[in-house]
Amino acid sequence: MAQFISRSAARMAGLATAAFVLSGTYVQAAQSQIPEVVPGEFVVELQPTVGTKSISALDLRTLSQKLGVEVVDRIRDDLVLVRSAQKSETRIQTLAAGLRANPMVAIVEPNYIYHASKTSNDPDLGKTWGIKNAGAADSAGTLGLSGVDIGAEGAWDFTTGSKSVVIAVIDTGIDFSHPDLAPQAWTNLKELNGKPGVDDDGNGYVDDVHGYDFANNKGDSTDDNEHGTHCAGTIGAKGNDGKGVTGVNWDVSLMAVKFLDKKGSGSLANAIKAIDYARKMGAKITSNSWSGGAASDLLRKAIEATDKAGMLFIAAAGNEANDNDTTPTYPSTYAVPNVISVAAIDNRGRLASFSNYGITTVHIAAPGVNVVSTIPGGGYDSFSGTSMATPHVAGVAGLMLANNPNLTPAELKKQMLDSARPLYTLKKRVITGGMVSAYYALSGLTPMEDPNDPSRLKNSQPATFSTEHNYKNGAKLERTFVVRGATKIAIRFNKFQTEIGYDTVSFFDASGAFVGAMSGEQEDGTTSPLILGDTVTMKFAADETNNAYGFDVEAVLSE
Repeated sequence: MAQFISRSAARMAGLATAAFVLSGTYVQAAQSQIPEVVPGEFVVELQPTVGTKSISALDLRTLSQKLGVEVVDRIRDDLVLVRSAQKSETRIQTLAAGLRANPMVAIVEPNYIYHASKTSNDPDLGKTWGIKNAGAADSAGTLGLSGVDIGAEGAWDFTTGSKSVVIAVIDTGIDFSHPDLAPQAWTNLKELNGKPGVDDDGNGYVDDVHGYDFANNKGDSTDDNEHGTHCAGTIGAKGNDGKGVTGVNWDVSLMAVKFLDKKGSGSLANAIKAIDYARKMGAKITSNSWSGGAASDLLRKAIEATDKAGMLFIAAAGNEANDNDTTPTYPSTYAVPNVISVAAIDNRGRLASFSNYGITTVHIAAPGVNVVSTIPGGGYDSFSGTSMATPHVAGVAGLMLANNPNLTPAELKKQMLDSARPLYTLKKRVITGGMVSAYYALSGLTPMEDPNDPSRLKNSQPATFSTEHNYKNGAKLERTFVVRGATKIAIRFNKFQTEIGYDTVSFFDASGAFVGAMSGEQEDGTTSPLILGDTVTMKFAADETNNAYGFDVEAVLSE
């Protein structure tokens, strides 16, 4: 039996408190806000003369030769627009530096984009931190890190979605009576306009108007659990309608393909039927927030058929805090070209304590802790799990396909993974080392490296601070490090090994504010979260059961 991924942190004892403790190091400092620009374009103000020659009299071809870059437009006599074919940010900045050094040039600025910012008027948009993270507390009271989201608002300036994009939610069904989901239902018109009790379209299923229920063998695929409706809302709760929340897509067609029953369980046979149905009925993307069972050649073949049919298969990595490289989770670990495996992060960009990971098997991460979305009966609730991360990725794929309907599954996958936003927390945890970004996926811009990666700090001073090896049960230690005049500081460990989730090192800044924590076994040379300022206090606390090696501090990094 396949079981869906675990749900609300608020409903799972201990998950809300454990969510801040990671198996990997993570970063807490605010992300830089990057203005939107036309890639590779600069507006250049020219000097009035160079020597005795008037620059304004030069034609565009001559100017291009003298500036070393294509001049595509003269805005006025002393102002021109230049364009480079390069998309790499490093190369673009090198071009800008060269222009500024040219004696013909007075001022160089990126060709900034101005527009009426597109955001939805849904009153609870701020509660969906994965779509818009302004640093507010999530449903469990954890303060977010502003900007750690999928960049939906930037992407919405390219497209807000399309009803022509069909996404199959293979799950527990969808409650299409929900006001935020009713307009998004995919509809089988032949069944809608046909006779009740008749297979009007000849596909073998009767009255499958908005999908099909394989768990109960009937056409009505209404959700009798909550899980599928929650996933559906993240993908495509109706946007800009003045109601509730908005999904990643304001407009989309959601196909409700139910094979998980009201308890959240489903069989291999019904899973294959559900996948085959979505393929035959024309879905281009499937969202699969379920896992379980051993490796199945039959399930793999069903997924391979979707690959050949031009579908993208997006699957949850699982919630056992496992390395999927060594302990595979299915279906997300099948090595089929159209599969994208998704890990979960919280609202501060940290790998969720429950999330599976894998540097060769898990592709990307997405918001999955205390995610607010739709539930049956017209309500909203907060769930946690890689189940919640998966529909964020499915939603981004939907926006990409709405923006460019000609993208193949291979192109969709490559473009999504290439545009992942790097996060230090995800290094050596997922293939891309980053989280999904709708903005970068649609804009074509090269994502910046994480500016808050503590390993990039330039200065290093030797430091010594260790636990006993092994540390005792109930051990407590505290140490403050100060680097006068530093603006950023972090701790580097020679070795770090504690009981994951229970024996924790917490970090605080000069004001005593909590910045982050580490737990579990880390690779040698790992670093703490980045702390703004010149002071960091680290506090170690172990519980009364089980212990491990502990840690050895080897250096304080600063800038």
